[in-house]
Amino acid sequence: MSNQDPLRAVEGKASPLRPLPNLIFASRWLQLPLYLGLIVAQAVYVVHFLVELLHLVEAAFGSKDALQALITSIGYKTTAPVATLNETVIMLVVLALIDVVMISNLLIMVIVGGYETFVSRLNLEGHRDQPEWLSHVNASVLKVKLATAIIGISSIHLLKTFINADNYTDRVLIAQTAIHITFLLSAMAIAVTDRLMAPAPAEDH
Repeated sequence: MSNQDPLRAVEGKASPLRPLPNLIFASRWLQLPLYLGLIVAQAVYVVHFLVELLHLVEAAFGSKDALQALITSIGYKTTAPVATLNETVIMLVVLALIDVVMISNLLIMVIVGGYETFVSRLNLEGHRDQPEWLSHVNASVLKVKLATAIIGISSIHLLKTFINADNYTDRVLIAQTAIHITFLLSAMAIAVTDRLMAPAPAEDH
């Protein structure tokens, strides 16, 4: 009798869904265009990164037009005209490139982790390029990782602002600092809440 129970349980799990539950469950595929749209946004970021990198290389070789394009894109302003690529401009451009990379990493986590968690399995088990974090991703882990990534992006923006602080008012500096601290506190609250809601490990007897 006991040998038949597991078989019945498997048969019960494999039974087809009723029409309404099946429709509700299939609605998860409505998220697919959203993730495809994020892939398009990822491609736009790649193009933007390559354009900024090309301008940086051209400016390093003395191109005035490329230098002006960089100054405009990073919002760098100074009373003295910038005739050559200086350390401040290089630093701001590199931070902008890092910012693009970190946002791109955030997009990858949302696309891959979100699809795996909310839409369908990617079946990457055993694939040599499977991300390490994807093997244990769930909604809670994804929230913590996204919060951490947002903190990193906010840190880069804050650093860019303070390097170029002469072009910002004290109100903007204080507001960006307060927003960054809010992100930090929010991430800590998410991590603590996730730890409190995690099931307690079973005790060995």
